[in-house]
Amino acid sequence: MLLVIDIGNTNITIGVFNGDNLIHFWRLSSELTRTEDEYGVFIKNLLRETYCDMKITNAVISSVVLQLTEKIELALKKYLNITSFIISHKIKTNIVIDTDNPAQVGADRIANAAAAANLYACPAIVVDFGTATSFDIVNKQKEFIGGIITAGMNIQAEALSRKTSKLPKLNIEAPEKAIGRNTIDAMLSGIVRGHAAMIDGLIFECERELGEKAIIIATGGFSNVISKYLRRKFDYINPDLTLYGAKLLFDINNN
Repeated sequence: MLLVIDIGNTNITIGVFNGDNLIHFWRLSSELTRTEDEYGVFIKNLLRETYCDMKITNAVISSVVLQLTEKIELALKKYLNITSFIISHKIKTNIVIDTDNPAQVGADRIANAAAAANLYACPAIVVDFGTATSFDIVNKQKEFIGGIITAGMNIQAEALSRKTSKLPKLNIEAPEKAIGRNTIDAMLSGIVRGHAAMIDGLIFECERELGEKAIIIATGGFSNVISKYLRRKFDYINPDLTLYGAKLLFDINNN
């Protein structure tokens, strides 16, 4: 079995693959203050509860948080006796990373692009709803040519609450109407519907530069929240795309 860990700025997503099947899935918060022992015990206990701890033979890590990469890599070695495969621009992929500086491309974006090129037709645009909302663009030659990064919906909600007096903290959920008749609905409409309008506009601009229509794939926690407000609907919603991409990259480099 393969352990796949995607480390983001807000959450750490953990999956277990048995062959090509994702059989277990967990999400925990990204905490820089946790020690490698805390992460090791936590992950080992999760695996033990599903009877996977003795069956894991390999691990792959996709990370945008260097401090946590090192801690979790050490934790897996200490508690599971596994040497982790780390995703970076230097590994073999099924795509060409055609950007100004491939070293700056996040591991999650490489995994998303690899998964899109393998699972769907190209050109493809992956819209990933995480701490940031990112667009990862793969052209019809299966080249990752870059994309767009903007503030995610949680960042927008936190900024409004922190920087504007008397406005409450928000849980992101879909507003019923565009015109909010109270402060919370007005804020949620701005965040959710505004985000949807931004995505529509950016997809239009990306397709204009590509010169053709693209397959639009959504991943991340807010995919379903935003989808009903889009004019250009997502062709696919795949919440586990990054994990599948990480597994694919592991297979390419270890088979």
